[in-house]
Amino acid sequence: MTATEKGAKSVDRVDRVVTKERLLGTESRWRRFGEPTPAGGSLKEDGTPDYGVFGPGSIAWDVLLHPATIFFQSPAQFVLQLTYKPVLAGVRDWDPISRKARKGELTIFDNFDRQQRNSGIHTPMWLGDTATAHRVAKHLRNIHTKVAGDVIDIAHPELGGYDANGPRDAMWAALTEMHTMLWVYENLAFRDGKPPHRLAPAQRDQYIAEVAEYCRLFDSPEGEIPTTMAELKALYEKYDQLFKPSWTMDVIPATGQSFHKVTTESIKKNFHVSQLRIHAQLLLSQKLFHYPILGAVSGKTRRNMGVGPLKSKMAVASTKAMLPLIWLAQQSAAEQRMTRIMWGPDAVKLIESARDLHRQAKAGLLAGAPYRARA
Repeated sequence: MTATEKGAKSVDRVDRVVTKERLLGTESRWRRFGEPTPAGGSLKEDGTPDYGVFGPGSIAWDVLLHPATIFFQSPAQFVLQLTYKPVLAGVRDWDPISRKARKGELTIFDNFDRQQRNSGIHTPMWLGDTATAHRVAKHLRNIHTKVAGDVIDIAHPELGGYDANGPRDAMWAALTEMHTMLWVYENLAFRDGKPPHRLAPAQRDQYIAEVAEYCRLFDSPEGEIPTTMAELKALYEKYDQLFKPSWTMDVIPATGQSFHKVTTESIKKNFHVSQLRIHAQLLLSQKLFHYPILGAVSGKTRRNMGVGPLKSKMAVASTKAMLPLIWLAQQSAAEQRMTRIMWGPDAVKLIESARDLHRQAKAGLLAGAPYRARA
């Protein structure tokens, strides 16, 4: 077989056409180990309801269940999480996006599908019962088994390697995921009849204490799991070298290729007019609110992304200037569409169930709720 014939065979394996049905997807796109059981949908050994990792009345559910989090969580998460070099290295070296790109088989749908599954696959751990949370955590550990390497950054060998299932990197994957949601809630969520505003210090500490339980699903190092904002800040300082910007993080050690270049070229090569559906969705979820999301994260995170002072100021200003659009994104119609497309059918049910329990707990009407009702 000639090189031309091999190339043609490769192209034949690429599904470029994106129908409306393919865009939406079915439960199977998000579901792992069967249909998730919602928090409160099963009983513990002592006969009390099993509310899972967080549960009704928690600060974590305040944050997770807010429409702003639903709408902005995924793009905001990638901002912080990909500044943590071991996570970026794992994506660069092992993610199906990278492997397909190097073969010239990556499409914009593959990229979208990766983002689409991000929130929905995690939702059962946040809003399901304990058994559901552990099943999904096991699935994630299984698929991350091979995500390990000796080189984080070719220009900084002193950083060593990475291991997605290792205690350090598993902990930071969870922490960056959850810390991002707190930033979204505090800086983009309209609530209590007020514009976005910061939680009280005690509430912020309580949130981190609750997040600690989530970290334990992934065998995070018990001596390092933070339980207060001060401890989380100290942890960032300890691992500062793993967050600092580096232009050589883009280089795939095994091939010397630019991760950004090979993905961009493959997506461009495999374009089909039907993919405009994807571009329209990405414009709404990723592009339109890019600067406000940048303004919602910390200044240090922006610096770790390589964002300069002027662009950083523009990001903060855009967060304030675009508050009317940010408010609109949190309204029912926009949130429902985003939930179905980016979180999936199972997540829709889990969110509805959790919101009902959460309302009852905060009103003091739910017996056995793990957290006391708060004003």
